[in-house]
Amino acid sequence: MSKKILLSGVKPTGRPHIGNYFGAMRQFVGLQNEYDCYFMIADYHGLNFVQKGAEMRDNIIDLAIDYLAIGLDPKRSVIFKQSDVPAHTELAWIFDTITTMPYLERAHAFKDAEAKDKEISVGTFNYPMLMAADILLYDTDVVPVGQDQKQHIEYARDTAQKFNNIFGQGQDTFKLPKDLIIESVKTVPGIDGRKMSKSYGNDISLFASDEEIRKKAMAIVTDSSGGVPENVRAIHELIRDKEYLDRLYTEKAGKYKDLKEALAKDLQDFIRPMRERREKLAKNRSKIIKMIEKGGKKARKAAEKKMAIVKQNIGVTLN
Repeated sequence: MSKKILLSGVKPTGRPHIGNYFGAMRQFVGLQNEYDCYFMIADYHGLNFVQKGAEMRDNIIDLAIDYLAIGLDPKRSVIFKQSDVPAHTELAWIFDTITTMPYLERAHAFKDAEAKDKEISVGTFNYPMLMAADILLYDTDVVPVGQDQKQHIEYARDTAQKFNNIFGQGQDTFKLPKDLIIESVKTVPGIDGRKMSKSYGNDISLFASDEEIRKKAMAIVTDSSGGVPENVRAIHELIRDKEYLDRLYTEKAGKYKDLKEALAKDLQDFIRPMRERREKLAKNRSKIIKMIEKGGKKARKAAEKKMAIVKQNIGVTLN
């Protein structure tokens, strides 16, 4: 029996932080053993945020290097960029024709942009249909998401069901995917106590230098009312076991500087091997580009097979 199919996409919009790693990227490595995995560099989604060609080009290559540095294996998984598979945007347009505006107005990204009184691009408004195409093209069984991203999968399932009902020809064209929520993953706090986010400027880069890690660790906001600095401990729990931390935080109760120093050292030791692996990979840019292109060919082959069925069912294939 073949493995189930997993798809996940990350937008190439900047360098990852440890919140991205512990919240999603680390799980990708283990999931390679359980699923046939497609890891997509979602560059067309990224156009909603990055609109400088040179920056986008560098971000795409950087994200591919990041994937390899954390342990993704192109021999076991398909690592590709969205724009190398024209079927993504082609299928999104087909989905547009069966989707209403009120339905898309319920999307979280649209509501958030509307609440901020921003001028909303068509790309932001329409992104759920492109995301549905991303997921459904590959007969995806599961999509790893956080609890706050379940709506993405609901939109893909709704769209699959609607297409199947309209154009099904007595059979289901699209599989209904499921979300894969890893309950053990916690929200990673930033150095100010809020959720770690580049937009808040409270993040710790996944591949930070030892000096940068120490600077960020020492800047973590603490509550002076207790013996345990909660934000420091919460980040520490990501990389150290409970028994070790219980002993450390008991011995150093109230000594916030010492506890921050201990966290900094443990983060440095954790990040250093990945950073060094990344530095080595980054020296061979042409090899990374070839790896992306090879993944694109594999993804395109699978997507075109699905699109042939879609085109037959909607009636644009004339034989």
